Amino acid sequence: MPPQPVVTQAPVLTPEELNIAPKPVAFETLPGWDRSSLAPGLAALRRSCDVFSKRAPGALLSDKAAWAGRVDDWLPSCAALDVIEDEGSARAVFQALFTPVEIVDPAGNTRFTGYFEPTYEARLQPEPPFTEPVPGRPSDLVTSSGKVYQTLPNGTRRPYPDRAEITQRGVRALAYAHPADVFFLQIQGSGRLILPDGRTLRAVYAANNGQPFRSTANWLLARGWIERGEANMTGIRAWMDRTSPDRARQAMNANPRFVFFDIESEGDPRLGPKGSFGVPLTPLGSLAVDLDYHAGGVPMFVQTSAPGLGGDWSGMLVSQDTGGAIKGPVRGDLYFGTGERAGAAADTVNAPGRLWVLLPRAVAERIRMQNAVRAQSAGPIILSP
Repeated sequence: MPPQPVVTQAPVLTPEELNIAPKPVAFETLPGWDRSSLAPGLAALRRSCDVFSKRAPGALLSDKAAWAGRVDDWLPSCAALDVIEDEGSARAVFQALFTPVEIVDPAGNTRFTGYFEPTYEARLQPEPPFTEPVPGRPSDLVTSSGKVYQTLPNGTRRPYPDRAEITQRGVRALAYAHPADVFFLQIQGSGRLILPDGRTLRAVYAANNGQPFRSTANWLLARGWIERGEANMTGIRAWMDRTSPDRARQAMNANPRFVFFDIESEGDPRLGPKGSFGVPLTPLGSLAVDLDYHAGGVPMFVQTSAPGLGGDWSGMLVSQDTGGAIKGPVRGDLYFGTGERAGAAADTVNAPGRLWVLLPRAVAERIRMQNAVRAQSAGPIILSP
């Protein structure tokens, strides 16, 4: 007899613990579902399914978001993607196999932003204005139980230092770029570095210092150093170019989060960087979410305002990344692609919105039944497979 898959018992999670309210709904209620392009999200989901296929069938997609089900809940839907030939058949397959489950934050907090893979000029040796090291992961950084520590020479540990202290002591340089470019490279989490000989390298996320992310835009606004219309990457970069180096450094240090990188060859230039889920990101098909609330690799439908995409926008994306500023159950960061045009479009997105997770029907039905039982007993909703 072949070995039987081990089924992991899901933890019982209440809305008070997760601070979300899941509501299964019909596809017809999704704003723009009938006209949104599914191709980018479908390409991203196929990459997720490749990852799922290598996992144990009984494994949970996420220990924290156990309500998203187990791998074996998803494999039949993944297999059905092979019959999709065009937008029409894609919509039919999704409507047949999935159920949208809206995620509602009881506190009403929602926010969607955009990010991209920047391209920056760089050097392998420092020369003005390429003087800021692209920092490599240090040997004294260790993680334990989700926390980040610095190992001291005497063997003891302490929380890893903030940006100001790291910058002052120095880092292991992988390359050199303009100080503002390195700062925004850290915010985006990855990027391409263009060398004078025409070679392109990828700076890929390796680790962070475990310090909280703080908004440089809000810090500058509070001091009156920029106007509200400048509170984006373009405006902040322009301010940094016209202010003094010391003041620019002060503004950067207002965000204690510090990201370290690895360097890789560019590889296939058509592919985006790998997100936290371990697959290349798909422009307008991949979404960064808070993995304290969501499972990685699952399809989602987002409705928000995106001036860079023509105004009101909705579309299907897949949770394939996360980020230090992505906190909350209805919080997402849309990946726009590589280069200046993608960056200009991503920079326009900063608005509230709505989020639905597209779950296999059996998983959504379990949530629906649990909601009904809990509503009758006036108890909390249990979110578990």
